[in-house]
Amino acid sequence: MVKRGPTNPELLHTIGYLRSAGRKYQAPLWLTVAKYLAKSRRSRIVLNLGQVSRHAKDGDVVVVPGKVLGSGDPNAKVTIAAYKFSPKALVKVGKAGGRCIPLSRLVEENPHGTNVRLLS
Repeated sequence: MVKRGPTNPELLHTIGYLRSAGRKYQAPLWLTVAKYLAKSRRSRIVLNLGQVSRHAKDGDVVVVPGKVLGSGDPNAKVTIAAYKFSPKALVKVGKAGGRCIPLSRLVEENPHGTNVRLLS
């Protein structure tokens, strides 16, 4: 039987970390994000900054279980946590006063996943 799903060691480590954090802190958010990341590459979520800014307000913490691309302009100071960011997205969010952080850092800062918006 052929193994399906991700084969990237870094992604597998992130998925395992999110699953263990979800069980440890009893936070279903991290289990859901791990489930989205464990999907095939074709099914993974890719969002533009324009889509993120449509759903986020000033000061929000947003989780994108996938990749964030640099199309569009962020209109608020938001903290975006995702598995990957395009270089253009990093620059645009930084200029708008927001932060781009990896998912593991958000788990360390907010282990229970409270007041976090999941965009999928």
